[in-house]
Amino acid sequence: MTTFAVALPVVARRNHRALWRAYALLAPLVLFLLLTFVGPIATLLWRGVADSELPDALPQTALALKQWDGRSAPDERLLRPFSADLQQVSAKDLAGLARRLSYEAPQLRAMLATAKRGAASLDGSAQGFAALDPRWLENETWQSFKRASGPVGSYHLLSALDLKHDYNQGIVGKGEEGLYRSILLRTFAIAAATTLICVLLAFPLCAYLDRRTPRTRNLLLLLILLPFWTSILVRTTAWMVLLQDQGVVNTSLLYLGLIDSPLRLLYNRFGVILALVHVMLPFMVFPLLAAMQSSNRLLVQAAYSMGARPLFTFFRVYLPQVLPGLAAGALMVFIVTLGFYITPALIGGPGDQMISYYIAQFTTGTLNWGLASALGIVLLTVTTLLYLIQARLARGRSQGRH
Repeated sequence: MTTFAVALPVVARRNHRALWRAYALLAPLVLFLLLTFVGPIATLLWRGVADSELPDALPQTALALKQWDGRSAPDERLLRPFSADLQQVSAKDLAGLARRLSYEAPQLRAMLATAKRGAASLDGSAQGFAALDPRWLENETWQSFKRASGPVGSYHLLSALDLKHDYNQGIVGKGEEGLYRSILLRTFAIAAATTLICVLLAFPLCAYLDRRTPRTRNLLLLLILLPFWTSILVRTTAWMVLLQDQGVVNTSLLYLGLIDSPLRLLYNRFGVILALVHVMLPFMVFPLLAAMQSSNRLLVQAAYSMGARPLFTFFRVYLPQVLPGLAAGALMVFIVTLGFYITPALIGGPGDQMISYYIAQFTTGTLNWGLASALGIVLLTVTTLLYLIQARLARGRSQGRH
């Protein structure tokens, strides 16, 4: 046996041990990502479709609801299991169920409390429930129960899009009751306006920086980085001081005689977008500047030497080179802006709050975790789609160059 043949198993064992050492070094990072990223997203996805309050509180009723078509009149096949469950359900489970049903029909909270108090006298007959409250014999009441019969359901996801499940017409809109679709559109509009303004400001700024000496460029980049050294809360409070009626901006304009009365710059859309642009501009500058610095200036010079006009050279030669950096910066600004909470909450008015404000309200105020998760799923879906579109376009441009 040759020396080479003997050495092969030794090398293989060493490589195997080195591979396991690499895995061991990566294990803390993988565990950290599972706990702080994958786990929360999985919980978010589950809470958006989880609907377990009714099966937990009224198990026999939940089974009966599975057999009900949602259109026929409620009879003893529903009322008897419901009556039996009412006598056994705990106060804690009943309170959770009442909270869940009140999201859809607020009157059901009081109806459940009344039914629980009279559960001992109920025999499951339609007459007994009619005497307790005639609404127990209405289809709308039991349709709300059926939509909550779980253990998973689409109620929260449909509500996040101002839709509902009607057992006669299928999926229909909520009409004037709808609220969240307009809030989502407002969130996207604010994020899009912030992104557009950042692009318009960052492009000439980056073009200027690209043509400066390294020393001047680094000094100006340091000034752009300064906002990162303070928290968003501090920066937002600073804008409140600047934009208020007696703030620096209005005082200066009044002193110069440019206005007769203070401008309304605070608690409106203008103030929100202005503050967001100030926060998000660095996220646009750095990827765009990197793309400009890596562009091939010889191509631009060649286009000019061949008689190309400035606009043609810009759009056909220069812009395609910096487009990846522009797209990356715009995508980053748009996605991060979608989740802003503190800036619109402090500077915006009631009509300027973004979807994150309502998510926070549902998680800390009304404790409607299902709807909060559903709204989060909508934002996550939009973010994922934007990322996939940007990645597809970038891959297409890369293949086109090669």
